Amino acid sequence: MDNNPLLHKFNTAPFSELKNEHFLPAIKQLIADTKDEVDAIVRNSEAPTFTNTVEALENTGLQLDRATSIFFNLNSAETSEEIQKIAQVISPLLTEFSNDLLLNEQLFSRVKAVYDTRKEFNLNAEQNMLLDKQYKGFSRNGANLSEEKKKTLRKLDTDLSKLKLTFGENVLAETNAYQMHLTNEEDLAGLPDGTKEAAAQVAAEKELEGWVITLDYPSYIPFMKYAENRTLRKELSLAFGARAFKENKNNNEENVLKIVRLRHQRALLLGYKSHAHFVLEERMAETPQKVHSFLNELLEKAKPAAEEEFKELQAFANKLDGIEQLQKWDSAFYAEKLKQQKFSLDDEKLKPYFKLENVIDGVFTVAKKLYGLTFKIDNSIEKYHQDVKTYRVTDAEDTLVAIFYADFHPRPGKRGGAWMTSYKPQQKFHGINDRPHISIVCNFTKPTPTTPSLLTFNEVTTLFHEFGHALHGMLANTTYKSLSGTSVYWDFVELPSQILENWCYEKETLELFATHYKTGEVIPMELVQKIKESATFHEGMQTLRQLSFGLLDMSWHGNDPANISEVKKFETEAFSGTQLFPETPETCMSTAFSHIFQGGYSAGYYSYKWAEVLDADAFAYFKQEGIFNKKVADKFKDFVLSQGGTEDPMELYVKFRGKKPDPEALLKRAGLLN
Repeated sequence: MDNNPLLHKFNTAPFSELKNEHFLPAIKQLIADTKDEVDAIVRNSEAPTFTNTVEALENTGLQLDRATSIFFNLNSAETSEEIQKIAQVISPLLTEFSNDLLLNEQLFSRVKAVYDTRKEFNLNAEQNMLLDKQYKGFSRNGANLSEEKKKTLRKLDTDLSKLKLTFGENVLAETNAYQMHLTNEEDLAGLPDGTKEAAAQVAAEKELEGWVITLDYPSYIPFMKYAENRTLRKELSLAFGARAFKENKNNNEENVLKIVRLRHQRALLLGYKSHAHFVLEERMAETPQKVHSFLNELLEKAKPAAEEEFKELQAFANKLDGIEQLQKWDSAFYAEKLKQQKFSLDDEKLKPYFKLENVIDGVFTVAKKLYGLTFKIDNSIEKYHQDVKTYRVTDAEDTLVAIFYADFHPRPGKRGGAWMTSYKPQQKFHGINDRPHISIVCNFTKPTPTTPSLLTFNEVTTLFHEFGHALHGMLANTTYKSLSGTSVYWDFVELPSQILENWCYEKETLELFATHYKTGEVIPMELVQKIKESATFHEGMQTLRQLSFGLLDMSWHGNDPANISEVKKFETEAFSGTQLFPETPETCMSTAFSHIFQGGYSAGYYSYKWAEVLDADAFAYFKQEGIFNKKVADKFKDFVLSQGGTEDPMELYVKFRGKKPDPEALLKRAGLLN
């Protein structure tokens, strides 16, 4: 144990010293150490105060948090069968420990004593919020239950933690198991050269002739958008849609049913009508009724537009290729062709202006202009894979603001999609403002021997989105780690990420970094204009798609799932009000819907749209004053980015904006208001 790097103090994660066999013993030891810290609080003979109970509890388990964040970040970005097996042991241990803490009667009675006499302690807003969060953490997680019911809760939580891990492992296994191996060049007709070269590179890595298309986004999306061979598009689309829905060991149907039933049982046990009622109590939206009325109000506005767009796309495909019935595998292909015809805008013509390194420089420049930040590569910071880039982030006075990790390309041990995470939270501790270590993980096309990594415009907005989350983490400036950075209500957390996407559409921003990777020419203004004009292309269909996911999530989590026996049948009913394309019986969204069954978005997927209302309204303020206006940027930093969860999010928003958000700002931007 003496040689275990996770048991010694470290600043940046000590990746070079870490071996898989370190994780389990270290986490077991650190759980025991944290229990000792908690016992010291419980045994304190002094009367409970904010300092000796609430603050003391906040400062327990610091080393445990660091070790577990390293482990679970690796399980997402650089996993292996061995790490997945360790995760199946560690997750229940952590769930049991969390329950030991939240069901500890003596500890709860001390926290409750402080909560009941809070007026005596003269607490500031942040201290009040910490106390409130801690008290609710206990009461919302079973502290008031009988011993018998506490036992039931522990079992439910342990089972859920294992099921969520298994769900994610199955999706990753299914993604990795599929490949479309092509040896006839005619099958690649329509594909851009860069996509072909990347497919040849994947084939070479697998020691195969020809080309390999996979279900990783940088391979899957260009094929669906450009491949002229409709039969192959269908094959790929059905393979993607059938992940964890086939009759094999990776099938997630039973896992989905078990997860929603256990979540519902847990909610009932705690005195809530449903999992959604439980979750939404701690969200800006507050209740399932509010979420439903929010989603249905948007649906009412978006559906007519979506149906018109679909009709136009169907007519276009029919005229072009005699397609009598548009299918899901036709959508991206004909939408791209129609977009090119309408706006003379081809994603492939844009890509040479979006070399990954230039886009990274661009987002850094935006951060400097808005918030005075500088990013310097620091290769002395250890990394978990050679693809990772590491930076020191400093402010105008050259003071350290954060350590930043960026990991951009797909590989077999990395789950799909894009996300922001943290290796160390910000907090003020023993008089020191301890700065955070923040990471973003994406899956962009790898460079090839002849071409650098060139991003689609959609990938550019993804990078800005994740970087917006990263800024929320990096600029955190709170006393307590559990209120720091992205530790905010889930339907507020997407505001910093989604607002930053808006800069991608602005001429002032694009001129900073969008230069042709061969010629150095700045992106022509007519292309910028076309990007802006096409921003609302198929916005009705896009909105309908997002709303369908939100409504599916609420269907799974807003009612008693006891009588659901068929995942696919239930899903089809949930989608009935938003369905445009014919049903494909071989596919199922729910079995690979990692956001809600593995990640933290259960009963919360609506929050993407909710935050879009906030970001459209907030960016309207920037537009009004100038997108790099220092006064507005300072207000956004001071009242949103730095404050984390220290105050009610609507109060923070109003401090920044001067008023509550206007939902019409989103509808106007989306072109859905006449």
